[in-house]
Amino acid sequence: MTPSESPVQPVSGTFPDVYLHDTMQRRKVKFEATTPGRVGMYLCGPTVYSDAHVGHAKKEVAFDVVRRYFTHLGYQVRYVSNITDVGHLQNDSDDGEDKIAKRAALEQLQPMEVAEKYFWSFMDDMARLNVLRPSIQPRATGHIGEQIELIQELIARGHAYESNGSVYFDVRSWPNYGVLSGRKLDDQEEGTREEVRSEKRDPRDFALWKLAEPSHIMRWDSPWGQGFPGWHIECSAMSLKYLGEGFDIHGGGLDLEFPHHEAEIAQSEAAGHPFARYWMHNNMLTIGGEKMSKSKGNFTTLQDLFKRLDPMVVRFLLVSSHYRSITEFSDDAFVSAQNGYKRLTDALQEVERRLKDAPQHDDSALLAKVQAHRDAFEKAMRDDFNTPEAVAALFGLTRDVNAALSGTVGHAGLEAAQAAYHELGGAVLGLFAEGQAAAHDDTAKLDTLMELVLQARQSYRINKQYAESDALRGRLAEVGLTIEDTKDGPRWKK
Repeated sequence: MTPSESPVQPVSGTFPDVYLHDTMQRRKVKFEATTPGRVGMYLCGPTVYSDAHVGHAKKEVAFDVVRRYFTHLGYQVRYVSNITDVGHLQNDSDDGEDKIAKRAALEQLQPMEVAEKYFWSFMDDMARLNVLRPSIQPRATGHIGEQIELIQELIARGHAYESNGSVYFDVRSWPNYGVLSGRKLDDQEEGTREEVRSEKRDPRDFALWKLAEPSHIMRWDSPWGQGFPGWHIECSAMSLKYLGEGFDIHGGGLDLEFPHHEAEIAQSEAAGHPFARYWMHNNMLTIGGEKMSKSKGNFTTLQDLFKRLDPMVVRFLLVSSHYRSITEFSDDAFVSAQNGYKRLTDALQEVERRLKDAPQHDDSALLAKVQAHRDAFEKAMRDDFNTPEAVAALFGLTRDVNAALSGTVGHAGLEAAQAAYHELGGAVLGLFAEGQAAAHDDTAKLDTLMELVLQARQSYRINKQYAESDALRGRLAEVGLTIEDTKDGPRWKK
């Protein structure tokens, strides 16, 4: 098996120290790129058999921010996230119902129709959350050959065996099994996560390839007969193909640590391929204090959530919580996120509105404050991507910007503040999506309209038509627009 498509050349440059929490080492460690100046990241993507839910959002946004920050620092990032369009079995066991086939029967579609439908639904949801598309987004069905080749390597090395048309990984042959999760093989209960099957040598062995029963629609030819790959093998095959041996970061949800990521490590390294050097896992989210679960009835899809909330408010809520912390989704949390996000966007819009006519002015005090908040933001992000502290730095920036806007602020100060919002809140945290350009266009139109309104009001005042002036001001207040009379002339704001 060729572990990477092409050699990767180093990128020259000096990069600041970044510390991340490595699940394998169970502590924060200094990140050191395998190839200087380049970062290779792999994220376990979704199984596309239903609409994306808020759990998907937390994972995707968390690692999108990690990717964005490395890019912000000047690294060239290759970000690979797979799509599971092979219907691995329910509960990730060796028996049960195929998730995609079950949905296909329910919707009276072909399995690949189901995969296509929910793949594009997932992509649409991620776009609304301003999640960048992966550099490479491989599909499991497009890499059956690589998976078969990796399985053959494991058989040849004595770490896998064929039984009745299926192939299993022999966990007893790999003493390091459990190194990521800290679980010792002898302590693992038989039947946990994996159904006991008589064709296995050990009930804890996991499937690399499954014999397709006559009713199983998704099947491929293999040296062991027609079948389909196990869940774990696909991620090993695709990450090695596109990132190479010993790539930098493997990410995913905490629920994937065992058995999925544990199995990936075992089968990859048992086949002779050094695997990921750093492991990062995002924590779960809760709804009303309880872990989200279909069985509890608190399961929420993103499409349902977006009917109530601006997707960017959802993203703001997610980045306001550390990726390794539990994120609470509740009405109170949504209200807080809406208010917080509005504070940032209002300040940014006011900065941009004032920028075009800003005078030359001594902005040294504001410039120093902007730089201090930039430094605080960078310090937070270099410390295991501490987005809550980074958001706090943006709020500190907003406080000082709003204070400056109450007086006369010059072009240099406004320009520095605008750059900080766009570079830190936009490019890194992804809070100001390109899709908001239409909103900025509307703001520009409102600016023009309000200039005419202020001129009309000024004409009323010059002509001592104070009743008309007050009526105009009152009508604006009814729609959420206020006029402030300052020593530099009247101003309006939302």
